[in-house]
Amino acid sequence: MFAIYKKEIGVFFSSLIGYMVIGVFLVYMSAMMWFYPDTSVLNYNFATLSQLFELSPLIFMFLIPAITMRSFAEENQSGTIELLVTKPLKDWEIVVGKFLACQTLVLFALLPTLLYYFTVYSLGYPVGNIDTGATWGSYIGLFLLGASFVSIGVFSSSITRNQVVSFVLATFLCYFFYWAFEYISYIPMFVGHIDGIIQRFGISNHYDSMSRGLIDTRDLLYFFSVIGLFLLATQVSLDSRKW
Repeated sequence: MFAIYKKEIGVFFSSLIGYMVIGVFLVYMSAMMWFYPDTSVLNYNFATLSQLFELSPLIFMFLIPAITMRSFAEENQSGTIELLVTKPLKDWEIVVGKFLACQTLVLFALLPTLLYYFTVYSLGYPVGNIDTGATWGSYIGLFLLGASFVSIGVFSSSITRNQVVSFVLATFLCYFFYWAFEYISYIPMFVGHIDGIIQRFGISNHYDSMSRGLIDTRDLLYFFSVIGLFLLATQVSLDSRKW
């Protein structure tokens, strides 16, 4: 597993992939948080990082599929997947190794945003006038959101040979699991009956809950379930080559 992890990390940072992903995320977020008038922190009358946590899921929907699209699709296209599965590695080790490598890149993109927190913390009046609990809860939620999208992206990459198809499919699935259940709950036949239950199937419901600083075991269980489900589906996709 660690051999796969090191190989994938090496690929990310021996090419422009890793640097471009981190750079695009930070440049866009910096522009939206500090320069764009409608979302600039400087135009708010209170210290908040809500812009970061509201915009990041939308960026992740496109950025994370771009990270994961090559993880298995490239191996399938080049035929190296056959060589990979013949090595003394279990399928789950291959899947988890690639998942952790992609998630590490997401973590590297998030770490510099801590500078936003310390800046807003210092700009508050009085200094430190920011909801620290909600901020750290939001960071945990954003990290788990990223992990969920990574697991979806890795699965999408495992079922196709084409990286573009993998990207489109992963973007669609990320969008679907994040917002679709909320939209479905608005259908008149569900409103007032089971709309709340339907919304709980969506990632946004649990992410919003954690963004309020409330770390609920139900939200954690949901995220780990989504991650586990798609990683298991990826393993099944690899196993299917032996059938």
